[in-house]
Amino acid sequence: MIRDFPVDERPRERFIHSGPESLSNHELIALLLRTGTKDESVLQLANRLLTHFEGLRLLKEATLAEITSIKGIGEAKAIQVLAAVEIGRRISNLSYDDRYVIRSPEDGAKYVMNDMRFLTQEHFVCLYLNTKNQVLHKQTIFVGSLNASIVHPREVFKEAFRRSAASIICLHNHPSGDPSPSKEDIEVTKRLAECGKIIGIDVLDHLIIGENKFVSLKEKGYL
Repeated sequence: MIRDFPVDERPRERFIHSGPESLSNHELIALLLRTGTKDESVLQLANRLLTHFEGLRLLKEATLAEITSIKGIGEAKAIQVLAAVEIGRRISNLSYDDRYVIRSPEDGAKYVMNDMRFLTQEHFVCLYLNTKNQVLHKQTIFVGSLNASIVHPREVFKEAFRRSAASIICLHNHPSGDPSPSKEDIEVTKRLAECGKIIGIDVLDHLIIGENKFVSLKEKGYL
């Protein structure tokens, strides 16, 4: 049984401490199956499942009936395995061609204008882009009056690392509707740009969103 294994040899514990790449195929399957039978451990059951299908390639095409035909694997266990296979298939088929591409300040403003123009508080938002300037992720970093000591680069670039972003576009709104940059806006922009240069993630622009209009601090010469 799994509980008879040393703790550092159990799949769940190794997954936690060493990551999923440290596990073999049958150990990953064992995590999906969760439990074995009274006659064999979950690792033995997972190994028998993979042996039956001669590895992952044929398992990928297995049906519910084929998996439940294996002794010790009922419908619930089979569904868990097939659900994981389907998730993997969908991830491998993901296409990034339909992601929004930002080629100009106008593109960036258009992407957020309808969401930000009516906000009654200032929201500092970052768009995280890949090497093709496609939007990977949009995140609100801070809500409130902009101040260089509050909008910390750590919070801005933490998400960039998490998303493996190549560059960032910063945006915030002016509830007054006037997108003219303040002294604080300019200070925040310069601080973030300097940090970006150090760590190798470009801050492409900082857009200030007003009432159906915007200002690009890059076009103003602050980047």
